[in-house]
Amino acid sequence: MFKKRLAAMAHVAIGVVLIRIIAGLLIFVHGCGIFHPGHMEGNIAWLTDLHFPIPVGMAYLGKGAELVGGAFLMLGLLTRMAAAVLVINMGVITFIMGTGKVFTDDQPPFLFLVLFLYLLIAGGGKYSLDRLWWGKRSAS
Repeated sequence: MFKKRLAAMAHVAIGVVLIRIIAGLLIFVHGCGIFHPGHMEGNIAWLTDLHFPIPVGMAYLGKGAELVGGAFLMLGLLTRMAAAVLVINMGVITFIMGTGKVFTDDQPPFLFLVLFLYLLIAGGGKYSLDRLWWGKRSAS
């Protein structure tokens, strides 16, 4: 039984790494939109239509959070902090910019929110820079 438990824990550690890296890569790709002027113009126009304060700054802040947060998640660096920023970012996209219809229209950003909430709780896992640099206590 003890060996089964250890094997199950190893699978969980690998699962956390896969979730962290894939979620980080996906959001990083979204954040790369910061380098495409046409994409950013569309985001700025959308934020302007929604009457967001400082729409240009908010568009770049959101895309920057996705780019940097995604890179940090892939590395497992400051995982909980990156995940917290991305939970806020996806919450704004889902419930303020979107309609909050998490079963239809706003499902993709809501699923990202759930993934990032999981990483906020779980941390970077066994195979992360958090664990390497700060030890077991802060990386869970």
